[in-house]
Order: sequence, then structure tokens, then C-alpha cells
Amino acid sequence: MRKMTVSEKAEKSVYAALAIATFFLAWAFITTFTAARETTPGPVQVIRLLFTSFFEPIGRYTIYGHLYYSLRRVLVGYTVAAVSGIVVGISMGTSRYAEAIIKPLFELIRPIPPIAWIPLVILWFGVGELPKYAIIFIGSFTNITLNAYTGAQRVDPTLIGCARMLGTSDRDIFLRVILPSSLPQIFAGMQVALSTAWMAVLAAEMVGAQEGCGWIILRGSDTTNIPLVLVGMVVIGVVGLVLATLMREAERRLCSWNRMDV
Repeated sequence: MRKMTVSEKAEKSVYAALAIATFFLAWAFITTFTAARETTPGPVQVIRLLFTSFFEPIGRYTIYGHLYYSLRRVLVGYTVAAVSGIVVGISMGTSRYAEAIIKPLFELIRPIPPIAWIPLVILWFGVGELPKYAIIFIGSFTNITLNAYTGAQRVDPTLIGCARMLGTSDRDIFLRVILPSSLPQIFAGMQVALSTAWMAVLAAEMVGAQEGCGWIILRGSDTTNIPLVLVGMVVIGVVGLVLATLMREAERRLCSWNRMDV
């Protein structure tokens, strides 16, 4: 793919800034000149409360503390899901026996949303941190596994055949042919899974949490504090954007041989 020029990158950034500005202007207009102003706070009120939350606690913690707990939960659940998902996916993609055994179970579990697991997770693990990790794990695992499986299946069999003809060991074929060829697909799944994991924070923090970005939304909902609900939504949206950007940058650096568009 063609590499973007500096001017094209600048133009893209300008369009992104204009889109965000348009969103806030529309929000301000709707909450000022329509009936929505009776129930929905404007952007100025929400942003003011957001900045205040950096210094004044919401519940037991400021926004920094809530971010710490949410990010820690996502990091643990997502990391376990990434490792196990890559192993299971590549195993299914490279072994017909693993595919025959694992794939039916995987396809059975895959359509079930993370929030549907909450009652069972509470029953199995109680209401501590473990069930929160489990919900985030479930939300991440399927995307990573599916993409790792697809990536391993799409490896050019000619490459594997040539490697075998040259006397390459199975271990080196895996490390030098199958894994590098699967990486772009694996990263695509990891990026989607990271966004899913961050969205699953809300469901995870419904399980007896007293802190976290998802808890902020639940606290605002329980107390009919709509500005607080919107603060939680804004924080989740901004942090989700940052996480997705970091993942794209990691993919760009580690798979630079495959992507030249950024």
C-alpha cells in the first residue's frame, strides 16, 4: 500500500479535529435550544465536572484512581486472553485434531456476550476481582482466537512446502513461516479485542465494584446524576481511543513489512 505523505496526514488530522468540534457544537446546540436541555447537560457542564474529578473524589477516588482500577482489570483480563487466544487459535489453524476437538466448543461459546456470563461468573468466583478479570477475558478471548485461527489457516502452503523441502524443522517452520505470516491477522484481532475488553469494563464493574470508570456510570445512573454518567462515558471513550491508537502503533512497528499506509 502507498505510504501517506506529510500533507495527507495533516489533512487527515484536520478532518478529525473538525469532526470532533462539530460533535461538540451539535451537542451544545441540542442541549441549549431543544427540549433535551431539560434532561441532558451540555458539554461545558460535563467538561467542568470532568476536570473537577481530577482533584475531587467520586466515591473513594479521584478519576486517576478509577482509571487505575479499570486499566488494571483490562490489562490482566486482556493479557490472559491474548496469550491463550493466540495459542488456541494457532493450534486450531495448524492441527486438524485440535480443530476437530476445539472448534465446535469455540463456535458454541463465541456468540454469547460477556454480560450474559455475569450470573455464572458470580456463582463461580464470588464478587471480588477475579470475576471482573473473567468477564474481560471472555470479551477478549473470542476475537483473538478467531483471528489467530484465520491467520494460521491463510498461511501460504507453498511457503511451508518449500521450507520442508529445504529440511527446516517443524519448530523453525512455526517460528519463521507460520507465526510471521499470521501476525497481521493476530494484531487485527488483538485490536478489536482490546476495544471489546475496554467496553466490557462496564459489565465487569457491575460485579460488586466500588471503583472504576464503569462504576462511575453506574453510580451516576443510581443517583440520577446524568453529568456523572456522561463523565464516565467521556473517560471510557477517550481512554478507548488512546488504547486503540497505541495498539495500531504497535502493529505498525512490529508489522512494518506488511503495512506501509501509515
